[in-house]
Amino acid sequence: MKINSFFLLAMVFFFLNSVGLPYGLQYTTLLTPIFYVWIIRKTGREPVLPFLLALMPFIIIHQVNGVDLSSYLVSLLNIICIYVFCVAFHLFLRSGVDMERLLTRLLYINFVLCLIAIPFYFTPVSDIFWIQQFLTAGIRDFKRLKMFTYEASYYSTLMVPLIFFFVSQMILRINKIRVSTLAVLLLVPLFMSFSLGVISALVIAMAFTYLLYFRRLTRKRRVFDFIVAGLTLLITATFVAFIFFPDNTLFVRISNIFSGHDSSARGRTFEAFELADKVNALKSRLFGIGFGQVKKVGAETIRQFYNYPPDYVITIPNASAETIAILGWVGFGVRIFVELALFIYTRVWTNYYRLFLFMFIFLYQFTGSFITNLAEYVIWIMAFTDVFPQFAIQPRTQPVNIKTS
Repeated sequence: MKINSFFLLAMVFFFLNSVGLPYGLQYTTLLTPIFYVWIIRKTGREPVLPFLLALMPFIIIHQVNGVDLSSYLVSLLNIICIYVFCVAFHLFLRSGVDMERLLTRLLYINFVLCLIAIPFYFTPVSDIFWIQQFLTAGIRDFKRLKMFTYEASYYSTLMVPLIFFFVSQMILRINKIRVSTLAVLLLVPLFMSFSLGVISALVIAMAFTYLLYFRRLTRKRRVFDFIVAGLTLLITATFVAFIFFPDNTLFVRISNIFSGHDSSARGRTFEAFELADKVNALKSRLFGIGFGQVKKVGAETIRQFYNYPPDYVITIPNASAETIAILGWVGFGVRIFVELALFIYTRVWTNYYRLFLFMFIFLYQFTGSFITNLAEYVIWIMAFTDVFPQFAIQPRTQPVNIKTS
């Protein structure tokens, strides 16, 4: 594949992956045979068999415990397609493609589309760019930018690699785009999506990285200026909003979250784990109920819990909780072990950008997402692939050059 092919695939993944397709189906899934052949040509190895062998203990136990075979096989096939995409994406990162050029293009195209989306907000066809939904207690029919994806939080998750890439550039003073311009290009689409879960995880990831490298980063004048400017702007904006707009949407949402009246926050956090345990009790807490069984085995349990109507789409909107439901506590343990092992093996902490990504997605998996979320896997792979040397954290001590006479 050449750079033009990579750019076309990036456009499909970022903007068009589910446009015109039935819910749950994506173009990257349909392209699996092409990815599969490309992987074999690049590596000379068959990629799927080792993955199936790793899943085989779970597959056998699930069959013994009983599953709806058709839904199980469809879901398993979807997981295999996602795995093939992930292997192909890893090879893509290691192919030497100019990521800065690619991400810069996506950044500008995304912002132009956001500007186009604004007038659509006020039209009867706003659903092309926006999703209108119940947000929280007291706020109904709230519109959030989803671009061409199915949901606003998924769109904002897609933006995470862009945001951290250019934030890392600004920290190290290697940005080629003015800081003020970058702030507009990154923050406007993010705030238009109004995904507080993603925004909170972004802030926590950056705060953790700053605390981890407190002395090193504080010595950087730009970082210090950013922190002062950011805190000043936040305090000022909060004060003005509190005085003049006390009932604004943001304050209402935050108040509901802390008071426990935000159904979305509850459903994506502790209630998701509670449901996973209830569903697993029907089969096996250790090994879960199996792929594709949440909508079958767990449907009635989840409907009763939330009083859902019969035609409501059943999901567990939390990647970790869904992992527990599908693969049990053993599968969840394997998930966390692999994440931490790869963190150590690939030395994620030696790179600002990769550490940002890891901290974000490690936290976010406990507050949202889902087990087939391609945007999440892309972030994991970028965090574990050492192909961003421009963001490397230099050793604290430099070798001493000893001059000899």
